[in-house]
Amino acid sequence: MEDIEIPASHPRRESLLVREKLIEGFKKGFVVPQGLIAHGRGECFDYLIGEETQPFAKEAIDAAVAAFLLARYPVISVNGNVAALTPGEVVELADVVGAKIEVNLFYRTEERVRKIAEVLMENGATHVLGVDDATALIPELFSERRRVSSKGILIADVVLVPLEDGDRTEALRRMGKTVVAIDLNPLSRTARAASITIVDNVVRAMPLMIKRAKELKRRSSSELKELLTSYDNERILRNAVRHIAQRLLGIAESEGLLIC
Repeated sequence: MEDIEIPASHPRRESLLVREKLIEGFKKGFVVPQGLIAHGRGECFDYLIGEETQPFAKEAIDAAVAAFLLARYPVISVNGNVAALTPGEVVELADVVGAKIEVNLFYRTEERVRKIAEVLMENGATHVLGVDDATALIPELFSERRRVSSKGILIADVVLVPLEDGDRTEALRRMGKTVVAIDLNPLSRTARAASITIVDNVVRAMPLMIKRAKELKRRSSSELKELLTSYDNERILRNAVRHIAQRLLGIAESEGLLIC
């Protein structure tokens, strides 16, 4: 990121800094061009929700953290974009909730896998699955994402899949797993297929998950179960879509863009 200086007063500074992290990951070879495109799509939806963590996302985060704290064998799945944007947060969250970390890629090469594992290790991870042990296969999935560790995603009961594609989310749900997705698009297949969908930017959601995990660890199992059983993902997605629609309507009215 040394090639560019973004003024502190720039209105898009935070968004531009995130882009620079992805570009740096691309230059180092662990972010793919398709990941840059996917991030651009996410930026659009982030603008639509107001570039802030909304109440529906906070509710989903609490349910997600409760699921992880109650899990028998939780796993956090990591791809190139996640490694570029929140590697330290992945490691800290895994430590707080007792989760394994596994690299899993749609555009999989062994070089990319190793580079992502190295980034995670540089940020404090002591062990990363999916590097030399991705020998198990997810049934009914035909992309490279089907390759998983028999000590990780294959046997996990709860899986966090930030920045995910819908095929694997659906496949993991068919396997009976609780799938937590972080997806800025509430209409995506991933968002609709997941057990718990956090409609938020991963750079905001991950730190908040860590904060809430530290707080909720003090709660009893019965309180955590109540958080989880009372959660309704369809309602959360409806609230997200409603928020976007109302926000767009409000902006259009305030700018005089509506002709009635």
